[in-house]
Amino acid sequence: MISIKDEGYEVNHNPAENIIIFDGTLRLRGLNEYQPISDLMDKACANSDSLTLNLKGLEFLNSSGIAMLSKFIITARKDTSKQVTVIGSKDIPWQGKSLNNLKRLMPSLELIIE
Repeated sequence: MISIKDEGYEVNHNPAENIIIFDGTLRLRGLNEYQPISDLMDKACANSDSLTLNLKGLEFLNSSGIAMLSKFIITARKDTSKQVTVIGSKDIPWQGKSLNNLKRLMPSLELIIE
């Protein structure tokens, strides 16, 4: 398990299942502060044909975080052999609107809102 933790949030990568689980509130300032998370996603995607991002426990993600996710999806869609799945929660308001936009960026993305 690879973890990135700070006050208020935690991002964990389980390489065996190639799933990245986000929890808490992400309010980092700018793409530079999101770089460790971005690097983790890029590495996980490069090392497998499929990657799951589980955002169900992510209560808040600011605009810089949404930009980071969008940038990741735009990069991932360049390799048509990759399957990206995003799992969100219908109980967290920002996820319904923002995660649907990821589907627009990568039509092959599997979006699960539970």
